[in-house]
Amino acid sequence: MAEPPLVEIAGLKRHFDVSPPWLNRAVEGSGRRIVKAVDGLDFAIRRGETFALVGESGCGKSTVARLIVGLHAPGAGSIRYAGAELGPASPARRRMQMIFQDPYASLNPRWRVRDIVAEPIRHNRLLADRAAVAERVAGLLTRVGLSPIDGEKYPHEFSGGQRQRISIARALAGEPEFIVCDEPTSALDVSVQAQILNLMKALQRALGLTYLLISHDLAVVYHVSSRVAVMYLGRICELADTGTLFGRPRHPYTRLLLDTIPDLAMSGREREPVAGEVPSPIDPPPGCAFHPRCPFAEDRCRLERPELKPAGGAEVACHAVEEGRLS
Repeated sequence: MAEPPLVEIAGLKRHFDVSPPWLNRAVEGSGRRIVKAVDGLDFAIRRGETFALVGESGCGKSTVARLIVGLHAPGAGSIRYAGAELGPASPARRRMQMIFQDPYASLNPRWRVRDIVAEPIRHNRLLADRAAVAERVAGLLTRVGLSPIDGEKYPHEFSGGQRQRISIARALAGEPEFIVCDEPTSALDVSVQAQILNLMKALQRALGLTYLLISHDLAVVYHVSSRVAVMYLGRICELADTGTLFGRPRHPYTRLLLDTIPDLAMSGREREPVAGEVPSPIDPPPGCAFHPRCPFAEDRCRLERPELKPAGGAEVACHAVEEGRLS
């Protein structure tokens, strides 16, 4: 019998009201403006895997991360963790941690590193003795490639890569089993990115961690993830194992994203650019949200929103794939 998923997302939605003040709307005769950041997601994350959410900026992937860890409340749908519904005060929240995108903004500049790393230990009351906390912090700093002496320093004394190591140590301090990684390497140099990714993979193997990786860097996703979900305007358009998605992408938007990866082999493969820009999430197109940019769109695509359906080892939300017009 297959092990149940660690995290299950069903019908997840989150809309934001970005309307001008009431008086402005009354004078201008305009209505409310609602951003549909997340507009109905269904997926599951297996224990021990790295599940990646990818897409262009503004597709809603970071909002999903914040919904899962509780920084935003869902507007609709459910989030289940280890089979139990995840609420604001659920004990399971302690088994989750998050690594943020910007290592320069995510660390308190007024605190010493030892206090930053020790905060989850004290908050969750994992250790009471001061000496035991100090020993635990020293061990965590060593584990992420820093020195226990670095605990006496302040964040401004470190490089970006070192700060992200501190963020990882802080995440591990809470003894999590699930870590949300919100573009953890996007603010770092390429050589430092590789070091951080290798560290995260080593920690996953050693501690049995499960990752949700949020990224727009497909090269990073390819090397570290086991499954990938592609988002477009708040919805998933394709979900597949990493090898399947990169080897045979089905959805036109997935193909567009993969065509942005440089062809280092210089194979000469023709790439068909997709015109247009991402529509506003305030007023998304009817039917398939991708249809204004899709060269395969037909009348059904403009009227009926596609749902995720199995297709060639993947799940794809595309009428053209479903009808066999796009192999």
